[in-house]
Amino acid sequence: MRTLSISALLMLLLFAPSAFGFSNKGEDCSKCHTLTKDEAAAILKEIIPNPKIVDVRIAPSRAMWEVAVESNGKKAPLYLDFSKKYLFSGNLVDIKARKNLTEERFTDLNRVDVGKIPLKDALVMGDRQAKHKVIVFDDPD
Repeated sequence: MRTLSISALLMLLLFAPSAFGFSNKGEDCSKCHTLTKDEAAAILKEIIPNPKIVDVRIAPSRAMWEVAVESNGKKAPLYLDFSKKYLFSGNLVDIKARKNLTEERFTDLNRVDVGKIPLKDALVMGDRQAKHKVIVFDDPD
């Protein structure tokens, strides 16, 4: 009897997670699970004072949300599970492709459009119409 109950417990522990897991059939999880920027801000204000939510979308893993947050002039992706109880702040890595998806997203979020930098009063060395430009910021003080 004891062996049967231990076996039953092991079976429950091994197979129960798949019953509560997510589909691997390519289904769109955003149909059943939603998160707005306002909801994300309300959840994150518990740990981040006045969070500015830049974007909310399904994470590349498709099992949680990616919430892009701006703080102190920097934007960074955080990951929030569908239950809205657990926050993950760290690197999400695509093992097969060997790519750090969090780092790529961080770079995209903080990309500066150099076309918007005013060069009217800039000290220009070389051709102003050159295809490639190097912009250096300096503070003499």
